[in-house]
Amino acid sequence: MVNYDEAAAHWQAREKDAARMPEEELQDAMEKFVESHRVCALACASSDGSLVRNTPIEYEWFDGAFWMFSEGGLKFRALATNKRVCLAIFDPDPTFGHLAGMQVTGTAEVLEPFGPDYLAACEHKGIPTDRLRALPFTMMVIRVQPTRVDMLCSAFKDGGYDVRQWLEL
Repeated sequence: MVNYDEAAAHWQAREKDAARMPEEELQDAMEKFVESHRVCALACASSDGSLVRNTPIEYEWFDGAFWMFSEGGLKFRALATNKRVCLAIFDPDPTFGHLAGMQVTGTAEVLEPFGPDYLAACEHKGIPTDRLRALPFTMMVIRVQPTRVDMLCSAFKDGGYDVRQWLEL
């Protein structure tokens, strides 16, 4: 029989004795990792659990949030009823001892098309709004505000820290 509670508690138990990186240093490492990547997997689910999506999507990181442009898709049906999301960002190198990845838990907001925050995202990405207005559909923008970041990075042990670090935001 599978003991789900025991499996779920594995990392929580290890966190108690983890060699923690100073928060400022960890924030800097996380920021550099996020800025060195452009694609994440956006996981979301409807509030009743009947729809689960995990979408590879390009992101921009600015103003302490992830900003994603999307033509549409079933993820919006899930986001309509459940704003809690999780992003996965990771290095493609599977070489042993070189693991680096991040799981970001957060709250998603679908921005009002052509509202102030939407326009800020367009400006940051360098997209002329007249081109978006000319599209035969409404380009959507999703902003994800992180609430917790878990990062696994083999290089952390070089500094004497546990390879798994986390921040509550």
